[in-house]
Amino acid sequence: MKKYIIYIAILIIGLVLGYVIFGRSAEGSANTKNVSDMTENSTMEKQMWTCSMHPQIMQPEPGDCPICGMDLIPAETGAEGLAMNEIKMSDNAMALANIQTTIVGNISGSDDNTMALSGKIMANEEANAVQASYFEGRIEKLNVNFTGEEVRRGQLLATIYAPTLVAAQQELLTASDLKESQPALYKAVRNKLKLWKLSESQIDQIERSGKVRENFPIYATVSGTVSQKMAEEGDYVKQGQPIVKVSDLGTVWAMFDAYERQISQLNEGQKITVTTNAYPNKEFEATVSFIDPTLNTKSRTVAVRATLNNKEDLLKPGMFVTGKVAMAKGGQMETQITVPATAVMWTGERSLVYVKTNPNEPVFEMRAVTLGTKNGDVYTITEGLSNGEEVVTNGTFTVDAAAQLQGKKSMMNATGGKTMTGHEGHSGMQENSSGENADKTNHSQMNERIKVSSKFQNQLKQVFDDYILLKDALVNDDARGAQQAGKQIDQSLKKVDMKLLSDEKAHNHWMTIQKELKTSANAIGNSTDIATQRGHFKHLSAHMISSVELFGINQKVYSEFCPMADNNKGAYWLSLEKEIKNPYYGEDMLSCGEVKATIQ
Repeated sequence: MKKYIIYIAILIIGLVLGYVIFGRSAEGSANTKNVSDMTENSTMEKQMWTCSMHPQIMQPEPGDCPICGMDLIPAETGAEGLAMNEIKMSDNAMALANIQTTIVGNISGSDDNTMALSGKIMANEEANAVQASYFEGRIEKLNVNFTGEEVRRGQLLATIYAPTLVAAQQELLTASDLKESQPALYKAVRNKLKLWKLSESQIDQIERSGKVRENFPIYATVSGTVSQKMAEEGDYVKQGQPIVKVSDLGTVWAMFDAYERQISQLNEGQKITVTTNAYPNKEFEATVSFIDPTLNTKSRTVAVRATLNNKEDLLKPGMFVTGKVAMAKGGQMETQITVPATAVMWTGERSLVYVKTNPNEPVFEMRAVTLGTKNGDVYTITEGLSNGEEVVTNGTFTVDAAAQLQGKKSMMNATGGKTMTGHEGHSGMQENSSGENADKTNHSQMNERIKVSSKFQNQLKQVFDDYILLKDALVNDDARGAQQAGKQIDQSLKKVDMKLLSDEKAHNHWMTIQKELKTSANAIGNSTDIATQRGHFKHLSAHMISSVELFGINQKVYSEFCPMADNNKGAYWLSLEKEIKNPYYGEDMLSCGEVKATIQ
């Protein structure tokens, strides 16, 4: 009995030692593994994948870009600190989209005796010269190749064949034989040639040689930059007809617009300091040289001009500039917030801009603003922006597209969340389970219809008809037919006349949509791989749906949805029939999908 007790005690001690040695180690390993797994899972959860060419694409796992088919790359991390409706773009995306920003208002915000004016650089009209043809004829050789070319005074601009000069030279040679007997006739013939800008030496050379010249040169009378070519080689020009316009950019004008309440603080001869976005740390000193005596009754502004020295060729016509003028003693002027028209987007009820919320990183957020008067290409902001804030002034629609695709608050979606205008289709619509309910989709979530001319709708209808041909080709697994339809869409888009859109909001919307449609149509037209074509068809359909909803085509169409398309992410398309014929799968799953909305 004592022996068994000893054996049991040894067994218990062995179990305890085994647990202490191996159990804790295993537990520690398990805990370590769990921590490692959690860290790995956390990293995987945070890691998103994007396309280097289309940074608006964000996927939770690697794969191909749904737009261009390129391999996705890891997206930059560090977006955890973004606010709900902020969007961050990579430096590469900023460069590709040519996104530019401007600081608004009086940057210092502290100088109460300084008045800020907005304007832009223009060529000095006093230094412009038009080089005309002095005689009628055909341009045999034009030595100016392109706009922007530098020319020097006395440089050969063109050579012209002039039949009238040929006849005048014959008269000179005849008169030279009679100059002793008829000196008045001889002198009149020489003067006639001088009126055509022939020099004394040229006339003497013709007389000495006794030969008639067929081609005559035209020389530059001023030095400068060719701002406009007004004729081409081979053109027949009349006497006095312009050939090129030359601008001397050694001096340029800064043209500002001052409001009525600012006029009293401005005088000719007043010093003005000019800054531009291109050289933010450089100031240009100038003097107010002209104040328009008349008031523009539409914008309630007067034009103020300053002449700037531009010997270093830093200031380019078209640049936006800000001028600071010291006000008279006792003058008080509130800071004027103005932005270029390119910064503003319109939805019919709202005016929107994108504000750079982080000065050191490309982080943006949409902001609703209240517009004041429009002065040329510049808007006054009466509410919504503060002095010194930085707004997007070029590439605004690209930033908005990225916001839409990431479900952020955007132009088409005031509350945030996925919208129907992005690459994900228009998932903002209700996804009803039955065709009957789908026809009763809540259209308050759809794009607001913009009134346009029937002529524009007919041109858009042609684009839509080509889209249907493309859809049918994909339904029939016909890659060649899809390729041809993609090319037809591109040709039809070129025939849509944007000038028919008089409404500025409609013009801006169509400009953005047309670009996206063209990109997708070209990609489909350049591919014979049906899987690639179907990937681009999703993007094309999203923007085709937007265009039909916004502008209408005087035809009833159905918006249809397949939840299994694009690796179960789902995709939309348009059809003329309720019957489902799936363009994303063709014969493999022809009837997969459902009607989501009816667009009247």
